[in-house]
Amino acid sequence: MTTIAALSLTACGGAKDDDTPMVDKPEFTSADGVFSIDALEAMGRVSAPLLSPDAKKLIYTVSYESVEHNRSNADLYLADLADMDNIKFSRLTSTPKSESNAAWIDGGKKIAFLYPDSEGHNQLWTMNADGSDRRQVSKLEKAIDGFVISPDEKKIVLIQQVKYAQTAQEVYPDLPKANARIIDDMMYKHWDEWVTEIPHPFLADFDGKTISDPVDILGDEPYESPVKPFGGIESFAWSPDSKSLVYTSRKKTGMAYAISTNSDLFLYDLADKSTRNLTEGMMGYDTNPTFSPDGTSLAWLSMERDGYESDKNRIMVMDLATGEKRDLTANWDYTVDEIAWQPNSRGLFFLAYRDGVKPVFSILLDGTISVISAGEVDYQSLQPMSDTEVITMAHSMLFPNEIYHAQNGSARKITGVNDEILAQIQMPTVERRMVPTTDGKEMLTWVVKPQNFDPNAKYPALLYCQGGPQQAVSQFWSFRWNLALMAANGYVIIAPNRRGLPGFGTEWNAQISGDYPGQNMRDYLAAVDNVKTEPWIDEARIGATGASYGGFSVYWLAGNHDHRFACLIAHAGIFNIESQYLETEEMWFANWDMGGGAQNAPADAAMNPTYGAYWNKDNATAQRTFAMSPHRFVDKWDTPILITHGEFDYRILSSQGEMAFNAAKLRGIPAEMVIFPDENHWILKPQNAVLWQRVFFRWLDRWLKPAAK
Repeated sequence: MTTIAALSLTACGGAKDDDTPMVDKPEFTSADGVFSIDALEAMGRVSAPLLSPDAKKLIYTVSYESVEHNRSNADLYLADLADMDNIKFSRLTSTPKSESNAAWIDGGKKIAFLYPDSEGHNQLWTMNADGSDRRQVSKLEKAIDGFVISPDEKKIVLIQQVKYAQTAQEVYPDLPKANARIIDDMMYKHWDEWVTEIPHPFLADFDGKTISDPVDILGDEPYESPVKPFGGIESFAWSPDSKSLVYTSRKKTGMAYAISTNSDLFLYDLADKSTRNLTEGMMGYDTNPTFSPDGTSLAWLSMERDGYESDKNRIMVMDLATGEKRDLTANWDYTVDEIAWQPNSRGLFFLAYRDGVKPVFSILLDGTISVISAGEVDYQSLQPMSDTEVITMAHSMLFPNEIYHAQNGSARKITGVNDEILAQIQMPTVERRMVPTTDGKEMLTWVVKPQNFDPNAKYPALLYCQGGPQQAVSQFWSFRWNLALMAANGYVIIAPNRRGLPGFGTEWNAQISGDYPGQNMRDYLAAVDNVKTEPWIDEARIGATGASYGGFSVYWLAGNHDHRFACLIAHAGIFNIESQYLETEEMWFANWDMGGGAQNAPADAAMNPTYGAYWNKDNATAQRTFAMSPHRFVDKWDTPILITHGEFDYRILSSQGEMAFNAAKLRGIPAEMVIFPDENHWILKPQNAVLWQRVFFRWLDRWLKPAAK
């Protein structure tokens, strides 16, 4: 990749609008040139690039965190791309609360966005493209979670919450002080909340200054659109003529919702208010609809099998005149992450993991695929500038997101939000290593070495166990699980692309289903055994860490590592698979992965909510999985372990961590546990994040660095 520097930056935008403390770019100076927790927290987080209609301007978001105030804040910035060799930057907003969901209107003369009102509810605002004339457009009783404006700018879709669950007082009005939840079906909680409201799309009139007559296009239907917990504006697509809207919904509730991934795309006609299911009979996830610029086709991402949330994501295209559907990626063995039409409507740009990285690809309507830009990075986001070039973002294990211009096989850096910090630091190094597996294959393993690496020295090492379980170990950057930060603290990081990870074909990705304690665990140990033969690894000082399925991996390895590890760290991990099967909220996940979706299962296994259950004695795959649950090997635990968990984690309950901690203590094994009462599956609040990092490295140093004991 080639780069250019930011040449100018001017500030403008709103003033402080209340007593909320201002969070802005912090002052940072590295004392020793080593990547640190403070450096990580000081970095700006670049997101949401959006090109103007003429592709000559770009708005994007930069957010910063304040450990002192324990909160973050996002502001909007503008890059003038009229002269790509002399890009000018300006700051559009400078406010104490975050702007979000920015969109160009009025031909690129204005910007619409969300910003909290005095009650803290997000409302729609507008301003000129230079940040001036900031005005509040909506004054709705409920917050707006997202919006999409029609191409003719006469209509707007607003995402707002609607009531879902009955309260105890509504059932028994004579008990106004009763405090209870009355539950008669599944999916009563999701991710980190009890489900009392669900999102609906409201269609309203919009004239650039006011919003009027909002109508819930789902009416009384008790279904989500977008689909929780992570669905957003990508779930909606306006037709170019503004006459119809496609929305994503999984029209199921309760148990039917809990066991199924079958979301569909629905076409809503504004004139006659009719709704048509475009993906009837397509049984997996159907998401991310997008109309071709000429209005003749609809593209979307589609998984084939119900209940399998990590199935191959295909690029489907429908001819809107005939209804014919085609899978453009039928002959391509990788899963797609994101799509965007090329302006000529003859093809699409897309992102997909392949061989440990995530390049930008192009695919024509005949299925021809080419690479727009690759390298040792992951790309994220697609904003087409022409039929052959896109604005995107890139990151790696060594730097966070920055905005790039990609074309002709290379990418040119546009922003340098974190250049000042990175210039003060000597980062670790990342190397590819091909490791032989126990079944005769080769596995890409990333080896991250500390800065100023000395091959004649001995280093402690740390095995990184990925979560998901089917989540890529690519050139990812994380503000939580940061491999460069781990290495900067003096550890060699071993990060295998074990079985079950995308980017190496569908067979490699799917193998883990029904084989949790199997080949992927042997892959982990193969990676450790391979790397520890190096003279610069201290074989007696190797640890293992991971979160979610990575936490499960740590718990399982705790009883099956044959003295390879000197300490362990598990975050939000599954300790008892039998408990997890019934504790989690998205039952399709447990059903498929425990054995309901294994290759030897009946054809209708995904629709059987109990086929993967531990009580199904006829399912040999499930029985093998549950028999190998980590809690069954506690008698072999002999290694110090740190356990962390969030109490708002309803995907994997904190009781899993508590059971593991109690087991370790009862076995007389050194153990420590950190529970976060106000965090979910992730540790997000700034001070909690810093505390977690400090405890993490304190534990590693205690057991893997003799001088620290």
